Amino acid sequence: MQEILTGKYIRLEPLGREHLAPLVEAAKGNENLFKWTFVPQGEAAMAAYIDTALQQKADGQALPYVIANIHDGRVLGSTRYWNLQHWAWPEGHQRYGKQTPDVCEIGYTWLTADAIRTPVNTEAKLLLLSNAFTGWQALRVCFQTDARNARSRAAIERIGGRYEGIIRAERLASDNTIRDTARFSIIAEEWPAIAQRLKVKLYTGAE
Repeated sequence: MQEILTGKYIRLEPLGREHLAPLVEAAKGNENLFKWTFVPQGEAAMAAYIDTALQQKADGQALPYVIANIHDGRVLGSTRYWNLQHWAWPEGHQRYGKQTPDVCEIGYTWLTADAIRTPVNTEAKLLLLSNAFTGWQALRVCFQTDARNARSRAAIERIGGRYEGIIRAERLASDNTIRDTARFSIIAEEWPAIAQRLKVKLYTGAE
C-alpha cells in the first residue's frame, strides 16, 4: 500500500533504517524550528524514532515517509499518514472488502530550515492527499497541531484544511506541557477543488 510518491520538487520515500544518517543531518540546526513538534536530535534518538514509526507501520497504524529533494535526493524532513481507519462496511455495500483506509490523518511533519517557506510542504501535502483521496478513495483526511502553533495552523488552512475546533488537554506537548490541539480536516467532496487550487499555486505560481 505504501509507494514512492513523486512530484516536481520532492519525492516521498517509505521510511527505512537506511535513512538514519540523512535524518540525523536534516534534524540539526535551529531548535526553534521544532518548538511545537518533537524532532529527535542525535543518532540514538533518531534510531528510536525510526523504530517506533516502523513498528506503527507493522501494526497497521501508520505509513511513514522521508521527504527528499527530487534533484539531488537530499533528505529534507519526514511526514506520515497515521491513525489509519478501516470502517466495518456491511456485506453488499460498495465499499465492503476495501483494503485501503477510509479515513486517516497526516502529521508528524518536520522540515529542514532551508525547506521552510518553499514549495516542499505544500507539495508533500498534495502528494499525500492525492494518494489518499484518489488512490485510496478516502472519505476524510485530518490534521492536528498544537493550538499555539500559529504558523502550522495557517499552513493547514492554506492547503484547504477546515478548522473543526480545539481538543483540550489532548496530549503531552513537545515542551512537556499539556497540549491543546487544533484539529482540521478535508473531506472527499472538497478535494477536487482544493487539488486544482494547490496545483495552480504550486506549478504556475498563481494564487
